[in-house]
Amino acid sequence: MKFELLATDGVARRGRLTTARGVVETPVFMPVGTRGTVKSLTPADLREVGSQIVLANTYHLLLRPGHELIRELGGLHRFMAWDGPILTDSGGFQVWSLAKLRRLGEEGVAFRSPVDGSERFLSPELAIEVQHALGADIIHPLDECLASPATREQTERSLALTLRWARRSQAAHRAANPGHAALFGIVQGGADPELRRRAVEETVALGFDGYAIGGMAVGEPKPLMLDLTELTAAALPREQPRYLMGAGKPPDLVECVARGVDLFDCVLPTRNARNGQAFTAGGPLVLKQARFLRDPAPLDASCGCYTCRHFSRAYLRHLFMSAELLAYRLLTLHNLAFFHSLMAAMRAAVAASAFGAFRTRFFARYGVSSPDVPTDGDADSEA
Repeated sequence: MKFELLATDGVARRGRLTTARGVVETPVFMPVGTRGTVKSLTPADLREVGSQIVLANTYHLLLRPGHELIRELGGLHRFMAWDGPILTDSGGFQVWSLAKLRRLGEEGVAFRSPVDGSERFLSPELAIEVQHALGADIIHPLDECLASPATREQTERSLALTLRWARRSQAAHRAANPGHAALFGIVQGGADPELRRRAVEETVALGFDGYAIGGMAVGEPKPLMLDLTELTAAALPREQPRYLMGAGKPPDLVECVARGVDLFDCVLPTRNARNGQAFTAGGPLVLKQARFLRDPAPLDASCGCYTCRHFSRAYLRHLFMSAELLAYRLLTLHNLAFFHSLMAAMRAAVAASAFGAFRTRFFARYGVSSPDVPTDGDADSEA
């Protein structure tokens, strides 16, 4: 893997990530294909809306259909018919989100599978083995994702465990000699600035191919998330890619690009599509609202996606209210097109040294306030 920093505008960055399976222009949003599919879309759909790289989940693919089966059938790229780069997470977030079912220890985490109820165990070494079997282009060490709020003692203990697991993961990765796969380190440290700095220092000292900022969007206030992201990104190596795990509301993408982040993922555009929400340049639309009953306009007049070229808000509302499957597909197509268009606009703005002006325009139109960009009137809810 190779990362080139092509331009900067303040802290915002425009880069290029070259992998064995393709080039990724950054900053970039990665659609989440949890079980080897971005829900309701084909790989051709993903290409059409502008997807460059997708995320798949180590935890869920381990449970079903199993990494050995995927390896036997030629790896995840062939299995899901996606020929572009794939990034896999470590499984740490899913372990955290299923905390009632887990037992955490030095060797790893024991948990009961939500698929069949069986007892399972995930160690740092197995997490690496699974990701190698999947054939992902960018992989991650097993980490502990700590809920917010947490005490200083809890955070120190969690960080120490994550760092020990990172060393074990790195050793397993190097011993397996997987070829093209890049291993990103995960920076934890909770909500404590001092521990975040320590996490950066000790993770970078291990020497990874890139760095993920973990433990965000787990219950902490938004201003704190932005402050911690800024602190962490600023301390990471300038010449390597920076990935913010799991944060993905459009205003968050803009604010975190402004803070030096290169890669993002989130279930928001796909999950919210299935709940009838469309993202637009003027803010989110909730299609079940009666005001769209007779609305002949497209979701977003400035969007050129398939959905906006062919269908009205009234029709999409009808599909959603009727629980027609086409609603989920069309809204997902649009939402991902919107997210990718937003990232492309930010890449262009950084390259033109015009990111500040872009940021101001975005927030003025989107209808929510930035902590750093003044807007007229009060902020609207995204709900």
